[in-house]
Amino acid sequence: MPTESDKIELSEHELREIAGYAADCARRALSIFEQSPPADTRPRDAIDAAYAFAGGGRRTNALRQSGWAAYKAAQGADSPAAVDAARAASHAAGAAFLHPLASAHQVKHILGAAAHAARAEELASGEDPCVAAGTLEWARHHAPTAVTAVLGRLPDAPPGGGRVGEFIRDLDAALRA
Repeated sequence: MPTESDKIELSEHELREIAGYAADCARRALSIFEQSPPADTRPRDAIDAAYAFAGGGRRTNALRQSGWAAYKAAQGADSPAAVDAARAASHAAGAAFLHPLASAHQVKHILGAAAHAARAEELASGEDPCVAAGTLEWARHHAPTAVTAVLGRLPDAPPGGGRVGEFIRDLDAALRA
């Protein structure tokens, strides 16, 4: 297993696949955010920016800023479910900036959008764990080769992070199995 200071191989093609996957995961929960302040487009803009990068666009400061804007939208959301939906969008844009380091923290960048989307859907359902399990199962089945390949170069997901951290660890383990 690599150590935290080791660099890993990470191609632009892999970054694009990971960003597209993260955008797909975040899009599942976007409607939860848009139910409360429908005029706030920051999470949608972040997902669109991730898709643009995944489709061949440049990795720009505007892409990075769209992720931060979605994160700020989460801070102003009016429900816990909307907070996690916006955070999923933030993670989608941020996935394009995954670092080629063998750090467990990088696992959160790969799977954060899926985990926050699962938590958003779980909260919106009234805390039904079957809803989150279904979202995570969807994420497992839709993960492209790049996700599993890059996870294989990284240490296991880190401890902590509450329910979202639990989802990251569960999805990480399922994708490595």
